[in-house]
Amino acid sequence: MQIGMIAGATRVIGKSQGYLGLPLRDETINCTVGGDGTHAMCTAWLPTPDEIERINAGAPVILRIIGTAHPPVMVEVGQTPDEG
Repeated sequence: MQIGMIAGATRVIGKSQGYLGLPLRDETINCTVGGDGTHAMCTAWLPTPDEIERINAGAPVILRIIGTAHPPVMVEVGQTPDEG
């Protein structure tokens, strides 16, 4: 997966730690556990053509969390470029 530029990005994290830098959009959501106004950070990831082929063939999308504590996460598919 390639790091994408999320629409409405509010900051870039990780660059000072030696990573490529991850653009993210801060937002608040209505979470079934945390309630209305739960803070969230959204990022965009773009699969390569090879990854798209493997996903279409049934391969899973794997989320890797660095560290030993797993924060709550959500994985979804964003809009296509023509959807805005």
